[in-house]
Amino acid sequence: MNKTHPQRNGDVTTFDSAKSSSEEQGCCRPRCARLCCPPRQACVVLLLLAAIAAIMGLAIALGLQPRALVNRPCVATHNWTGFLCNDRVTCIPASQVCDGTANCRNGEDEQEKLCGDLPRSLPAYLVFHCGNPEYWVYADQRCNGMNDCGDCSDEMGRLAACPPCGPAWWSCSPVHYKYCSCVPRALCRDGVQHCLSWSDEYLCRP
Repeated sequence: MNKTHPQRNGDVTTFDSAKSSSEEQGCCRPRCARLCCPPRQACVVLLLLAAIAAIMGLAIALGLQPRALVNRPCVATHNWTGFLCNDRVTCIPASQVCDGTANCRNGEDEQEKLCGDLPRSLPAYLVFHCGNPEYWVYADQRCNGMNDCGDCSDEMGRLAACPPCGPAWWSCSPVHYKYCSCVPRALCRDGVQHCLSWSDEYLCRP
């Protein structure tokens, strides 16, 4: 059905509603596909991107985020330097990192990126370099009373900067190689010489 509309100059213009509707609805017909319809490849790419976004959103919702390497120090038991797991709650001693056992819930303490080239692959706060540059120990092995470096550089001198022997230790020059400047009080008066001066047997009390 044709409609007529009066014009200012007195002319009459015919308006074909069927033709107009056909043109509005037929935008993506072959004669104008190049102008308004995206290529098929673009549609495929958009679908793939949408699928990836949906998968990532689902993973985040389920707590399956990729295991990112955590580089945050923390204080573990006995005031030792520790490694903070990805849950931001669990703090494990430095010496439990890259020990072959997954101590963090998601195993991030055993990642190849962290353990692939010891000690260079470890964060600096987890490592103590001994007086002999060829040797290193974990940071929580410094000032633990034991001769972990082999030259006592982790227990004595400016490099280690350890405090005096604690209440659980007796200060002396030990006989045994495993100790440096203190011996455990638990060894006092046990009938065995642990100090060069024998003070662990005559002066020290457990």
